Amino acid sequence: MYSNPTRLHFGKDSLLALGEELPKYGNNVLLVYGSGSVKKSGLLDTVKRILAENGKTVFEDAGVMPNPTVAKLSEGCRLAWENHVDLILAVGGGSVCDYAKAVSVSAYCDEDPWEKLFLRMEEPGETILPVGCILTMVGTGSEMNGGSVITNPDTKRKIGHVFGENVFPKFTILNPELTFTVPQYQMTAGFFDIMSHILEQYFSGTDDNTSDYIMEGLLKSLIHSSRIAASNPTDYEARSNIMWTSTWALNTLTAKGKSTDWMVHMIGQSVGAYTDATHGMTLSAVSLPYYRYIMPYVLAKFVRFATHVWDVDPSGKADEEIAGEGLARMESYMRELGLVMSIRDLGVTDDMIEGIADGTFILNGGYKVLTRDEIVRILKNSMI
Repeated sequence: MYSNPTRLHFGKDSLLALGEELPKYGNNVLLVYGSGSVKKSGLLDTVKRILAENGKTVFEDAGVMPNPTVAKLSEGCRLAWENHVDLILAVGGGSVCDYAKAVSVSAYCDEDPWEKLFLRMEEPGETILPVGCILTMVGTGSEMNGGSVITNPDTKRKIGHVFGENVFPKFTILNPELTFTVPQYQMTAGFFDIMSHILEQYFSGTDDNTSDYIMEGLLKSLIHSSRIAASNPTDYEARSNIMWTSTWALNTLTAKGKSTDWMVHMIGQSVGAYTDATHGMTLSAVSLPYYRYIMPYVLAKFVRFATHVWDVDPSGKADEEIAGEGLARMESYMRELGLVMSIRDLGVTDDMIEGIADGTFILNGGYKVLTRDEIVRILKNSMI
């Protein structure tokens, strides 16, 4: 069964659609945003003006960090229920959207939401506050799914819960021009976050699956447009294609018919819990060590990846050579974008390895169910 209730408004004038959406909700709006970029760009003032024109009472929840914490979640919950909020409006990147959804399911939670929703992975109660998103950075795909990731710095755990469609944003505004001011480091980290989302779904299953063909097209589009955007961040066509690819990479469509892997994310999130590093860069640092480790377990899929995505010529080559060349081309692309290739560069030290391995959830949807020792080996390979 496939269902996605999020309404998308896409394009240069898409912010005008906010005025169409707001009358569907009550008077009180919790306006959620980050540390100030939306202020500098003037976007926040524009959004506040539209809210005022629609007669909304606004309560602000500022300062959402790149890796939202349980303490911040508690603050947002208090603001939501104290002010009887009718809509949570997230203005920012994926972390802001993630946080808004966490508040939406936690504000009226009957116990500690960290314990219930993120540790025990239970479903939320009946009262779920509606969320709308105005996206300013692409990568997470949070604007059209039920995912939410929260970090507990005290226990060094970073955990994501993928909620059902009742938690999906009710609407999302996607204006590619709002992403132009994102710093280069964050922009390219977002590019790899998109790639990783696709690969986590692509590298699972062995049947002939339509989703794989869709994902190969998304990957080729991303590779092409990200190279353009890396040299010219204000190229509208490239940035709009990347924004659209990001949304469709993780709106649950391509996961249909797939078991999906997600071990790169599990390892990367544990790295992030220890370092507070940018999410996309934690993924880039562990991806190649992981894929090179699992490649022998499903060589045929890596051969397909090399030929269909990276245009490797298979003539006269053994499968191992073809697959290896595909990952080598992926590495060259990653270095071309300036992605982080070692977790050491994110602040990981040798004495953290065991703890990061302990904090990594082991999933069974990929081609190899890892042991803890294998996770340690992958982490050590990503230290080089």
